[in-house]
Amino acid sequence: MAHAYTPGLKVLEYTTVTKQRRLPLPGEILVSEGEKIPGEKVVARTNLPGNVQTQNVAGLLGILPDEIEESMLKKISDTIKKDEVIAQSKGFFGLFKSQVKSPINGAIESISKITGQVILREPPIPVEVIAYIDGEVIEILKNEGVVLRTNGSFIQGIFGIGGETIGALTMAIAKPDEILDEKNIDKAFNNKIIIGGSIVTYDALVKARDVGVKGIVVGGIEDQTLKKFMGYDIGVAITGAENVGLTLVVTEGFGKMNMAERTFSLLKSLCDKRASINGATQIRAGVMRPEVIVPLEIAPSSKKTVDISTGTGLDIGMSVRIIREPYFGLIGTVVNLPVELAMIETEAKVRVLEVELADKRTVTLPRANVEIIEE
Repeated sequence: MAHAYTPGLKVLEYTTVTKQRRLPLPGEILVSEGEKIPGEKVVARTNLPGNVQTQNVAGLLGILPDEIEESMLKKISDTIKKDEVIAQSKGFFGLFKSQVKSPINGAIESISKITGQVILREPPIPVEVIAYIDGEVIEILKNEGVVLRTNGSFIQGIFGIGGETIGALTMAIAKPDEILDEKNIDKAFNNKIIIGGSIVTYDALVKARDVGVKGIVVGGIEDQTLKKFMGYDIGVAITGAENVGLTLVVTEGFGKMNMAERTFSLLKSLCDKRASINGATQIRAGVMRPEVIVPLEIAPSSKKTVDISTGTGLDIGMSVRIIREPYFGLIGTVVNLPVELAMIETEAKVRVLEVELADKRTVTLPRANVEIIEE
């Protein structure tokens, strides 16, 4: 039987998830190995160097660069406040003195007798890294961060915006083919992560943000809706750093696309449970998917723990999502994996597969046109 590996979205009812939480610079670790912690817990902390500003003190005072040290009222490492005088010329007979004031709060970093310039640095910027998922600390990365592990449900989306957030899952609609619009959203969704159906409207996004919704998980979204909500065209890049007031995870694609029944049913079963979601997406090298993680203390009796890092092969009976036109976004089951190469429209010969769609149609596609829905 033909066998191939095709990476795809994961929709897992129960699995083991591990996450590395790293600082951008060496710092202080605030938890211990073996400790069980909530997602909001700060696990590591550091300080980023503040921004630098340069002042041409010699030029401003009208002195030679090698005279700068005599004019400085502050020395290297001294703390300074905004508008505080840091240098002053001697003037004539003690009169007509020129002064240079600090444009920032911070400290003197260097004084140059060669250029007559003084480098000022703003205060350090504190950076804290939270656990993000409820779980156990299984490894300490010295001065860098920690590794966390949890068991629970793991669902990947196809696209998202906004960063990491934590909240309780709640249903905003009843069926996976329903449109999520503003009438489905009210103040009861404050601090919640809401589950939508086939598409979310612009008005729904705005209202969700206004009532304090932390995140939305939905089947599809129109490109123009996303552009209008963000205020700019996102283009092809890494997402996740958008400051739009909430996190959005799209599970199926662009346009009106019913959320997969499997995904919708799993999310519905997890209603009222705490979830960690992240909209960060990268579609080029080093693929990064938006995700929903729901820690569970007890595994469903019918499921075994599976490590999400393990890959699977493309095989008959597997569920796949078609990721290219003309069947983009449709979900089906692999019914045949011909060994022979087949000629496609471009007249190239490639390996193909046959997929049975939900409406019982069977279509033949290049294997590169699908991705596995792992469950």
